[in-house]
Amino acid sequence: MKKIQVGVIGATGYAGAEICRLIHGHPQAELAAVSSVSFQGMELSAVYPAYYQICDMVCTEQADVVEKSDVVFAALPHGLSQELAAQCLDKGKVFIDLGADFRLESEELYTQWYGGTFQDQELHKQAAYGLPELFRERIKGKRLIANPGCYTTAVPLAVAPALKAGLIEPQGIVADCKSGVTGAGRKPTQSNHYPELNESFTAYKVANHRHTPEIEQTVSMLVGQAVKVTFVPHLLPINRGILATCYARLTPGATLETLWEAYHAMYDGEYFLRLLPEGQCANVKNVRFTNFCDISLFADQRTGTLIAISAIDNMVKGAAGQAIQNMNLAFGLEETAGLVLVPPAF
Repeated sequence: MKKIQVGVIGATGYAGAEICRLIHGHPQAELAAVSSVSFQGMELSAVYPAYYQICDMVCTEQADVVEKSDVVFAALPHGLSQELAAQCLDKGKVFIDLGADFRLESEELYTQWYGGTFQDQELHKQAAYGLPELFRERIKGKRLIANPGCYTTAVPLAVAPALKAGLIEPQGIVADCKSGVTGAGRKPTQSNHYPELNESFTAYKVANHRHTPEIEQTVSMLVGQAVKVTFVPHLLPINRGILATCYARLTPGATLETLWEAYHAMYDGEYFLRLLPEGQCANVKNVRFTNFCDISLFADQRTGTLIAISAIDNMVKGAAGQAIQNMNLAFGLEETAGLVLVPPAF
C-alpha cells in the first residue's frame, strides 16, 4: 500500500519539527516535503542537528509542499492558514491547521481575540475541531481539521466527563495551568530568555489568554449552554509539558465514586487517556514525548469541590501528536498509528 505523503509548512518551528519527528516512525505515512520561510534552502537537520541522517530534507517553498503531499500540516502563526487551506482543498488535499484560524466557530470571537476575520465563511463551516476523544465522529473523513492548542486540550479533557454527567456546575470552573516554555514557540523573547526563565515561576496573560474562548467553546458544547471559565496560565522553567489543575463546584449528591464512574464510562477504551489510580497525581514527567493525557481525580467533600488534574506533553498531545491522530482519523487509519510511544521512565 502506498504511504500517505505528508507535507509540513512551518517545519522549523517546534510543532512543525515535532511532526517531522513523529512521522518518521509512522507505518503508513512518510514525509514528502517541508517548508520554512526563515530557513528556505536549508536541510531540516541543519536547523535541528538531532535529525542528522534521519531527516535531511531541504526546506522548500509552500507551493512545492502542497503539490507533493496528500496531507498538509500547517504549523504557522494565526492569520496565515486560511488562504493556504483553500488552496489545499481545491487540490484535493487534507489540511490540518495547528494554528488558530479555524478553531473558533464565531468570527466575532476570532476578531476579538486574534484581530482577524473569516475570509471565507463556507470554508470555515467545513472545518472539524480536532479533539478526537470528544469529537471523533465529526473528524473522521474530514479534509479540513482545526487542531486544538495545548491548554485547550488539557482543560476540556480534565473536566468533560464530570460536565457531561452533570456532576459539576457548569459555571465557576477554574483552570489553573502550567506550561513548559516550548509553548511560547521557537522565536526568543525576553520572557523565555534563560536568565529570566531559570529559577522562575510566574503567571502570564492573566484573564487575557487567547485560549480562553476556545476552552469555553469546547466545554459549552459539552453541556449545550454558554460556559465561562476562569483560566490562568503559568510558565514553568521546563521544556515540555502542560499541567492543568481544574476546580469546579460539585452538584448535590456528587461523590468521588460517582465521578470515577463517569470518567470510566467516558474514557475506558481511550488509548491516549490514562485515568490514574486514586490518590495519584498526574505529572508532566510521565507523559513526555508521548500522546498520552494522564488524569487524576479528587473530590474535596469539605468544600464541595472537584479537583481534576491533567498532564500532557504540549508538543505531542497538545500539538503534533494530536495532529497526527487527526490525520489517522481523516484517512481511516488506526487512530494510534505512529503514536504508540512509551514515555521515558526518568
